[in-house]
Amino acid sequence: MSSRKAILGAIRHSLGRQRGDGAEQAVEARLRTHDRNLVPQRGCLEGEALLSLFSSQAERVDATVERVATDAEVPEAVAEYLKRNNLPPRVRMAPHPDIQALPWAEKAPLLEVAEGRADPQDLVSVTPAFAAVAETGTLVLHSGPQTPTTLNFLPENHVVVVRASQVVGAYEEVWDRLRAANPAALPRTVNMITGPSRTGDIEQRLELGAHGPRRLHIVLIAEEGDS
Repeated sequence: MSSRKAILGAIRHSLGRQRGDGAEQAVEARLRTHDRNLVPQRGCLEGEALLSLFSSQAERVDATVERVATDAEVPEAVAEYLKRNNLPPRVRMAPHPDIQALPWAEKAPLLEVAEGRADPQDLVSVTPAFAAVAETGTLVLHSGPQTPTTLNFLPENHVVVVRASQVVGAYEEVWDRLRAANPAALPRTVNMITGPSRTGDIEQRLELGAHGPRRLHIVLIAEEGDS
């Protein structure tokens, strides 16, 4: 008998279970059905009310939110954000089709744009979101070749582009979308980001940028579209 079987057998015995008692089938059924947890009432909104809740919740945790009408306005919004914060006109963006397709050269010709994983010297990253959760103002980003996780945490300034169609009311809807988009297997990493990085460990004083970006700026595209 292998060590694995011996350990599992000991656990089964301590729980008073036996082979064929239906426990294994019950677990498999639960994993297939994805039963939902409770969804707060404030997450059951639609349309403008949903977007307003997301924006207000994100701002409550020190993120900044800027709405634009179309994709074409995103590069200008990013360039203006850099100017307002006295940052150099350079960004490291995710090699994702949604971000690559934006008219960077046309709308922000003075902005230096590079792609790929973040380097220590990068001050600003631009990434797409997979989804956004209105009930808490949380962004959901996952790892992959087109969305390197280093862009989410290494630069001090993180700019995230979100479409109105990506904003959902509750976390349960995010997992539904993740399973639908990745039927074979979920992404290796799913990051849920609520506001800039922070800590209160030192003398109970809130410090931003402790373990990640000091600033989180969200560009919300108002038009409905595919994510």
